[in-house]
Amino acid sequence: MGVTDCHVHINPIWEMRAEARTMVGHTSATDQLDRMVHHPEEFLAYLDTCGVERAVLVNYVAPEIIGYTDKANDFVATYARADPDRLIAIGSVLPSHPDPAGRVHTLVRELGIRGLKIHPPHQLFEPNAYVRGELPGLKAIYRACEEERIPVIVHTGTSVFPGARNRFGQPMLVEDVAIDFPDLTIVLAHGGRPLWMNEATFLARRFRNVFLEISSIPPPRLLTWFPELARLGEKLLFGSDWPGPGVKDIGANLTAYRALPLPADVIERSLATNPDRVFARRPGA
Repeated sequence: MGVTDCHVHINPIWEMRAEARTMVGHTSATDQLDRMVHHPEEFLAYLDTCGVERAVLVNYVAPEIIGYTDKANDFVATYARADPDRLIAIGSVLPSHPDPAGRVHTLVRELGIRGLKIHPPHQLFEPNAYVRGELPGLKAIYRACEEERIPVIVHTGTSVFPGARNRFGQPMLVEDVAIDFPDLTIVLAHGGRPLWMNEATFLARRFRNVFLEISSIPPPRLLTWFPELARLGEKLLFGSDWPGPGVKDIGANLTAYRALPLPADVIERSLATNPDRVFARRPGA
């Protein structure tokens, strides 16, 4: 099939704080998610019904806001082993870790993690905090990801989860990272929606290593929020953010996206070609 959903949340939901869990609990996917986090074969069957070949499983450490601890890395690594050709494990390291670079190397080389997530509004730091001498561990994380040649997914835009600090989600804060780490692949998750779409578009067009990912944005709003979307053909990534608030079904999301009046080659690149560049297929897959 070739389609990759570049932003799916299969997470250890038992670690979630009660107030965070309610943000997912109101969706129609709750019971389905409760089963799938324990049974990857059910999730893979669901992807088949949606017409999706691969899914990027976005996990991250955010104990204060969401509740996820370092155990999320072990969870997603184990989960993805059910079918590592189709399930792409994304992990996380906090800059406060005593050896953040070493932890990145361990996640990649021992657990099979294939990308890292930075979530500034939930992890409560700016993505470029290292510039002012703060959080030197953050610089070490970026450097280690660059060395391992794995992408970094940065949450850009707002979050409605209790306690989230949305000022940290401004895309332009990622500009320093793109400049300082020119060989690091950076994915701007959610395209800065709903406040900073122009900034995210600018960064994706300016830097060869920056990609714009459109998860959690209702497809009918995409061309209103991103009028230059057709010009981002080589830098655009499809993602659903399932089962986040408002995202009821990956398949329905994908169908609505394909129906947009965008050039066919732009759609194809965002669904298959570009994800294969960012989240490289395993040798022999």
